[in-house]
Amino acid sequence: MCRPPTRAPGLRLLPSGSVCPPTRAPALRGLPPTRAPGPPAFLRRIPLLPSVGELPASAPQGTERSPPGTELLMLVADDNDRLGDFFQCYRGPSKAHRAPGTLKALLFICATTCAWYSGYLLAELIPDVPLSSAVHGIQSIGDRRVLKAPAPKRQKCDHWTSCPPNTYAYRLLSGGGRDKYAKICFEDELLLGEKTGNVGRGINIAIVNYMTGKVIATRYFDMYKGDNSGPMAEFIQGAPTRSLLFMVTHDDGSSRLKEDAKKAIEALGSKEIKNVKFRSSWVFLTAKGFELPAGIQREKINHSDKAKNRYSGWPAEIQIEGCIPKELS
Repeated sequence: MCRPPTRAPGLRLLPSGSVCPPTRAPALRGLPPTRAPGPPAFLRRIPLLPSVGELPASAPQGTERSPPGTELLMLVADDNDRLGDFFQCYRGPSKAHRAPGTLKALLFICATTCAWYSGYLLAELIPDVPLSSAVHGIQSIGDRRVLKAPAPKRQKCDHWTSCPPNTYAYRLLSGGGRDKYAKICFEDELLLGEKTGNVGRGINIAIVNYMTGKVIATRYFDMYKGDNSGPMAEFIQGAPTRSLLFMVTHDDGSSRLKEDAKKAIEALGSKEIKNVKFRSSWVFLTAKGFELPAGIQREKINHSDKAKNRYSGWPAEIQIEGCIPKELS
């Protein structure tokens, strides 16, 4: 059985099992300690310069001489394992061997301090209430009212933005297909539509007093059956001066539309009434007795096209909206 090597006083045991020589010999009483021996025998001394004290002739001027007797040597090891033990002996234990114990102690002290301080803060923050009250408070968190962003304010006639002060808001929407009826909105009041029950197939018209903003009359004229072109022309021509006229189509507004009605509408500024075809979507805004501002959208048309129709046999509905100044000369 192999026994681990024993250590003499002053010697250190290396991981490889060898023993470090003492750096200093044990001091005898009354005598000074002796110096440690030089490099071990397995390190060969090879001089690099014969004599550093003597400078060669080619040395630059001003180069200082080394003290006499100084030698520049190179130590060469014959055994790498023994070389590692040698440096381990003369360098002493590395920091890697000494640090773990100290680091663990510091980490333990720091963790203990943090735990104590966290408990102290928690004790200060928790109110002095019964446990049942605390549990009830936690359970009632889900029942508390959640604040929500306010809904955007609705504008007149469902505009995206509000009209400037001292203006009338309007919105004209043509019919879409057979069941989506036309609408005429003025100052957030539905003048003509499905809810009011005064909308129908053909051309729908609403007349509004421009000065007061009050509706004068609403009516629809069927242009698919019956002879309603003449009565519609008379209704348009009978509108009082300084009035606003709103016109929208639903379903078909051209099959029985005659020239007299087209001329009456064209006289009010329409540029598309002669282009209205079977089931065309058409909206028109005009004024009688005064001129509307140039920037106001007045007319729009969309023809039926089998390749582009939104509904089976009908084009998509169209609309125009805007704001009309209340005081115009």
